[in-house]
Amino acid sequence: MNIIMDSKYQPQLVEEKIYKEWEEKELFKAKVNNPPAGGKKPFSIILPPPNANANLHLGHAMYTYEDIMIRYKKLSGFETLWLPGADHAGFETQFVYEKHLKKEGKSRFDFDRETLYKNIMEFVISNRSNMENQLKRLGFALDWSKKKFTIDEDIVQTVYKTFKKLSDEGLVYREKRMVNYCTFCGTSFSDLEVVHKEK
Repeated sequence: MNIIMDSKYQPQLVEEKIYKEWEEKELFKAKVNNPPAGGKKPFSIILPPPNANANLHLGHAMYTYEDIMIRYKKLSGFETLWLPGADHAGFETQFVYEKHLKKEGKSRFDFDRETLYKNIMEFVISNRSNMENQLKRLGFALDWSKKKFTIDEDIVQTVYKTFKKLSDEGLVYREKRMVNYCTFCGTSFSDLEVVHKEK
């Protein structure tokens, strides 16, 4: 019997097939019971949601540590859930989309508000789909049946309730302080988006 092997390993020929098989067998799907079935202790991690405005980058390889923890806990008899999601990344996504428009010789001011919102959402959904495929290609043990998006209605309502609670407790307040305002975007930047230079 003659077996012909490639001189180089080509992971793309097998990895997608293996991950699909894992999904079909529901190996990463959490059995959510209260209490967990068979006396198993629950162990869950929320994937820090990547921004749905671009491809993954090298920093996302850090998810490997979470993948190791989830797999270790699963092998140790825990009922595990690694919850995937994506962040719409609001202003940052608008900024990325405007750069995309600029390449086409357009501006956000060429669109009415509803059309611009619709176009940005299509851009985000396309990027989110690509990002999810990239996470799958990395082989992460995520439960895709429970994925979340930061603008899902239940998430938005939780944010509203949390802000109201914080406000009622006097933990949300207004004060006069410096704001990093961008005249181009017409919005303010968070402190994380600003590079401070002493002059």
